[in-house]
Amino acid sequence: MTQHVVFDVDLHRLKITDTFLGQYQRLVRDVVIPYQWDALNDRIADTEPSHAIENFRIAAGQQAGEFYGMVFQDSDVAKWLEAVAWSLCQKPDAELEHIADGVIELVAAAQCEDGYLNTWFTVKAPEQRWSNLAECHELYCAGHMIEAGVAFFQATGKRRLLDVVCRLADHIDHVFGPGEHQLQGYPGHPEIELALMRLFDVTQEPRYRELTHFFVTQRGQSPHYYDEEYEKRGKTSYWNTYGPAWMVKDKAYSQAHLPLVEQNQATGHAVRFVYLMTGVAHLARLSEDETLRQSCLRLWQDMAQRQMYITGGIGSQSSGEAFSSDYDLPNDTVYAESCASIGLMMFARRMVEMEADSQYGDVMERALYNTVLGGMALDGKHFFYVNPLEVQPKAVPFNHVYDHIKPVRQRWFGCACCPPNIARLLTSLGHYIYTPRSDALYVNLYVGNEAELVAGAVGLRLRLSGNYPWDEQVTLSVLSPEPVTHTLALRLPDWCPSPSVTLNGQPVQGDVVRGYLHLQRTWREGDTLCLTLPMPVRRVYGNPLVRHQAGKVALQRGPVVYCLEEADNGAQLHNLWLPENAVPRLLNGTASLAHKVLLQAEGLRYQANQPEKQALWRYDAHPATPVPHTLTFIPWFAWANRGEGEMRVWVNEAPGPA
Repeated sequence: MTQHVVFDVDLHRLKITDTFLGQYQRLVRDVVIPYQWDALNDRIADTEPSHAIENFRIAAGQQAGEFYGMVFQDSDVAKWLEAVAWSLCQKPDAELEHIADGVIELVAAAQCEDGYLNTWFTVKAPEQRWSNLAECHELYCAGHMIEAGVAFFQATGKRRLLDVVCRLADHIDHVFGPGEHQLQGYPGHPEIELALMRLFDVTQEPRYRELTHFFVTQRGQSPHYYDEEYEKRGKTSYWNTYGPAWMVKDKAYSQAHLPLVEQNQATGHAVRFVYLMTGVAHLARLSEDETLRQSCLRLWQDMAQRQMYITGGIGSQSSGEAFSSDYDLPNDTVYAESCASIGLMMFARRMVEMEADSQYGDVMERALYNTVLGGMALDGKHFFYVNPLEVQPKAVPFNHVYDHIKPVRQRWFGCACCPPNIARLLTSLGHYIYTPRSDALYVNLYVGNEAELVAGAVGLRLRLSGNYPWDEQVTLSVLSPEPVTHTLALRLPDWCPSPSVTLNGQPVQGDVVRGYLHLQRTWREGDTLCLTLPMPVRRVYGNPLVRHQAGKVALQRGPVVYCLEEADNGAQLHNLWLPENAVPRLLNGTASLAHKVLLQAEGLRYQANQPEKQALWRYDAHPATPVPHTLTFIPWFAWANRGEGEMRVWVNEAPGPA
């Protein structure tokens, strides 16, 4: 593995100016963060209470009461703190920072003398600490708090929360490891691995990287640690959803059925998988571990080429919020948790750092502009946990196969992992746009921004502008007052058939290496690259092995996947057909986030011949007649913002003219 130095992007020196995603960042800053603060304090009417802040007060001894919520309820507070931190980089807010400082003091007060930090165990069962790694999320919660501590330090320079999480990490390092008196286990829900690697980046404390290596390589070894701790605690179990101790027994659910180097298939809980692999990819690069690198490559390919939706969703079944089998991608019963697509972006980011291959940027972009954006309503106060590609609301209340499906976004959840996760992703978006490496500055996402970035031994100031993802042209301008010799590498998206680039108005040629156009020169102030990415409406067809897409077609323009919605097309979307020779046309929508660009095409609706006498089936004669019908497609991320109704991404394709 060729080792290239990867530099962190300082979000103080990167400002999102994008006309589209900039609105989302402002929405998170002005609406989502305050709304979620109210939710954490149980001030949202007609929703399940969070109790997360009260749990910390109880654990800190500041008030009496009982713990309420999930065993991982602490993580909601940690993710909210991380979202606040990255938001402060975009726009300082003294009042918000003061509130966050108060939360950090509360967290510090809840920390035990030995560094342990977890309100569930502190309040409910202190004698059971570290006795149920398979089920009880202690290391998961620790990981999220570590991420928050790193973010708050990088955003504000304040060490208070960083010191708290370093004490926590040191405690974990004392408890876990190969030593005779240490526990040789690892988390049921990965998160600590990626968090420890981020903590290592900031502190350069080698013990944190070594502890990550221990957790990763210990995973799946025999005799199995989950079985040993299950016997030791008298065969008690916390989760019995699918039978007693199912989470202990189903090792693949936690990616712990085999040592990682022996695993060949993305399996189990989808969020756990991508969180784990994010940490593994980071570790593999910094450790120059070729075996772990090959594991990342192998498992990425299985996931991205056999188990990923066109929307960047992963996890095709509700049972275990998990992957199923290769090419099993149902549209209406899919799970595709919002957190899973966020974790997918995190995994892709670390793979770009290691491999500098555009396939990872392509997936990052697909997840961002579809499932991640779709997980939150345009008002910033309603959220999807599950992201289906087809919805029939009338069936949802009556058919238990759809118990996990919500036809409209919800105000909050008892298990509220997704809303604060969306907030922290959107506020930290600058970490995904560029990958500054010693060999080149890689441009992954064409999100408008102004940034000062490390380019080799010097800094490079850039402005990226345009109206992406709606318009075809992106402009990259050099703002550095002094000449800078370095390579800029521009991702050429997989959806774009014929990209072109000019430099200062003249066509420019460069080397295309693994999907990035490499341009090496001495860059001077005023140099302007214009990247033209033609955005024809593309028809997307599924692999023949995916039975759920047979005879159907989806529409995509740029990175945005489109869908039919009942609000535009009426009910019974399954009776609509898009002729194979129909040419979709662009239709300018409103100025809102939802309808920047719509698509229309002339199609067909199969209309019942005698609806009042319609039997379930009919012999020898078709019971419906095709009639012309104009099909209107909207960006899939914007569906369900106009009330409850049917929706579908994959549409029947009809042969011949409309």
